[in-house]
Amino acid sequence: MSLVTKRAELVAELEPFSDHHERFQYVIDRAKLAPALPSELKLDAFLISGCTSNLWLVPSLESGACRFRCDADSLITKGIASLVCEFYDGATPAEVAATDADFLAQVGVTQHLSPNRRNGLTNLVGKIRNFGRAASATS
Repeated sequence: MSLVTKRAELVAELEPFSDHHERFQYVIDRAKLAPALPSELKLDAFLISGCTSNLWLVPSLESGACRFRCDADSLITKGIASLVCEFYDGATPAEVAATDADFLAQVGVTQHLSPNRRNGLTNLVGKIRNFGRAASATS
């Protein structure tokens, strides 16, 4: 599935919520259902800097597709990171490198984040896109 299609699906999923409290509750509920990373992957090498809470991103390249797993010790952080990872997961390295996760602003998620959480989200997306660039360069 293309990132354009994924963006449209995620926007359609998040747009119906009339206020940011309902939207964040939905994100938190999604986080509760998201799989946890095994403790052996919660390494400093996978930590995203600049976030209020601990946020881990484990990228990999499998059969030409980028795969992303994440976890956090805060439900709101985990929920937002899970949305971002779901968005990019399965895309080609070139798509990952070229595409921003702007759908979060479109549906009103980023506007209600604290500066530290916004910084962590920016760093998460940056790490993901840098992984896509590096994977594109080696393939």
